[in-house]
Amino acid sequence: MSRLVVVSNRVADPRKAAAGGLAVALGDALHTTGGLWFGWSGHVVEGGAAGEGELHLQQAGGVKLATVDLSAEDHAGYYLGYSNGVLWPVFHYRLDLARFDADYIGAYRRVNQLFARKLMTLLKPDDIIWVHDYHLIPLAAELRARGARQRIGFFLHIPLPPQQIMTAIPQHEWLMRAMFAYDLLGFQGEADLQNFSRYVQAEAGAEDLGDNRFRAFNSTVKAGAFPIGIDVDEFAELTHAREAGDMYERMREEYSRRKILLGVERLDYSKGLPQRLRTFKALLKKYPENLGSATLVQIASPSREDMGTYSDLRQEMESLCGAINGDFGELDWMPVRYIHRNVARKRLPGLYRVARVALVTPLRDGMNLVAKEFIAAQDPADPGVLVLSRFAGAAERLEGALLVNPYDTDGSADTIQQALQMQLPERQARHQRLLAQIRTQDVHWWRHSFLQALAEAPVNA
Repeated sequence: MSRLVVVSNRVADPRKAAAGGLAVALGDALHTTGGLWFGWSGHVVEGGAAGEGELHLQQAGGVKLATVDLSAEDHAGYYLGYSNGVLWPVFHYRLDLARFDADYIGAYRRVNQLFARKLMTLLKPDDIIWVHDYHLIPLAAELRARGARQRIGFFLHIPLPPQQIMTAIPQHEWLMRAMFAYDLLGFQGEADLQNFSRYVQAEAGAEDLGDNRFRAFNSTVKAGAFPIGIDVDEFAELTHAREAGDMYERMREEYSRRKILLGVERLDYSKGLPQRLRTFKALLKKYPENLGSATLVQIASPSREDMGTYSDLRQEMESLCGAINGDFGELDWMPVRYIHRNVARKRLPGLYRVARVALVTPLRDGMNLVAKEFIAAQDPADPGVLVLSRFAGAAERLEGALLVNPYDTDGSADTIQQALQMQLPERQARHQRLLAQIRTQDVHWWRHSFLQALAEAPVNA
């Protein structure tokens, strides 16, 4: 059986409880197959030479963890600069926030070359290599240049924008060429797959060979939509564990006379948090019966706070929360409970379960696993309602959610009111459909379907 080699920007010990969707999914894949997980160590070496970094190896059960340090210069250009200052905003349709500094792409290429050099020393001839996310788009091309002949697949966890937006990236042609070094490209949804098809045909003159196979640059790549899921049974078990149970009981007691609306995400401009607060304010104005009754609990965990855009967002959030509480709050009721820190993953199911409505309303998102976690945590006898942005990848398949346009403040407020007033039989029927959908395409399906497609794809060695 071929060994699985996972490559991602960050590496997590699969023996420990993981915090994010990517870490949960990859930990599950490696726990099942064993193998190697390669990526950045998270350490920044001040004064280190650009393009160089020490390799660290450790064994974690059946998985070998291999990590590389980055110099301060590489971290600034590759991670903060190109990955999160160019690709992240552009791929989330925010050209206005992109910082097109010519030095960034040099650092991005340099770190991908560093990863390729270090990884080549660890590879076996029959390995299957699975590369993840926007930080590492050119990795396969760098591996091929060094003689790698293994099957290499790539999965993009964030959206892929339309051609007109992609072409705003300086040297986007180089990124597009790099994609054709892979054997399989995986996207979260059909919209991303269509954007890729139109982009490569219009910009590279790629030939459509049918069955989502495209030929350009003397290479053929297969593309597909593989929506990532969660481990539904594992998350349901967490719901009944002590930590989640304690959270549920405490929140239920404290908010016994309230209806909780819940938001859980990183503090990121793609998540539509200011728009959500303005929508909640509109809800209280249009439907005053919610005064003293509805409480928005918004968890926004810290994210990239060393970047100016994020500190501006934090200030805006704090200002909006303060204004809503000041305008509508009473001595015994505050409309918004805003928490700017991480909440342990083991406690989240209890929060999900106590919520009457989950607000998952990003401006743009690749998938959004919070929506699926909320569904898995619900009591089927008395489930909450999922209000979901139509611009989240999850909206393609989660029939039963109430879809909203997060830019439409009044329309979204009307939909939230519908969720708050929804009667039990309809809530149960919607939850049944949603639960069946996330079970059908869970994390095991995601892993199996992608790796099976990679095993069947022609090799671009």
